[in-house]
Amino acid sequence: MEAESRLSDRIADSILSMITVEQRFLPGSKLPNENVLSEELNVSRTTLREAIRILATGGILEIRRGRGTFVREDFQINQSKELSSLAFAKVKIKDLYEMRLIFEPEAAYYAAQRATEEEIQRILILGREIEERIHQKEDRTKVERAFHKSIARATHNEFMNRLMPVIYEGINKGVRLSQACEEVEQATLIDHKMLMDFLKARNAEGARNAMRIHILHAMEQLPME
Repeated sequence: MEAESRLSDRIADSILSMITVEQRFLPGSKLPNENVLSEELNVSRTTLREAIRILATGGILEIRRGRGTFVREDFQINQSKELSSLAFAKVKIKDLYEMRLIFEPEAAYYAAQRATEEEIQRILILGREIEERIHQKEDRTKVERAFHKSIARATHNEFMNRLMPVIYEGINKGVRLSQACEEVEQATLIDHKMLMDFLKARNAEGARNAMRIHILHAMEQLPME
């Protein structure tokens, strides 16, 4: 029972991350139904219900009988205003990618060491969705953001999470440019697979190097002006 309780706490944390970190569900948004969400999180519906109850008690979710579960409309998603404003500044893509090169390899390193199994599974799910969107020639900007944010969040370092608005701008610009270049997209597929393999294996040095290689490839292949 204690192990189940700890699991429901971790699942509650994963759902909270979808709301506050990935911003997949905004205030007022409805969550997917139990079957869909429990399958995505790879837990039983009993565990999922307990996680939802935890978040409802905390004033984050609202269970509306007969309608489903919603993010409370009055829930505030806190962000660092200083860093958020930087994300929209007119800065060069080269500067944004250098910022990514400084921070993201270390994020991958610590994520490999500290991530819960649920966080690793979340990263892998998002990585596979990116692959699918590349193959289908679909926009993957939001999924890329969620993928990199999930890695940052798995470091369990709050400052790393607060840097993400800046990182997002680099990802947004990079995805827009890469979708017009087959070579870059193929490199992304290879680099992401290597990164996910190292994260899954809890190989911190490998994950750090894979992320570094991924960003360097983008800097070499994309116009950095």
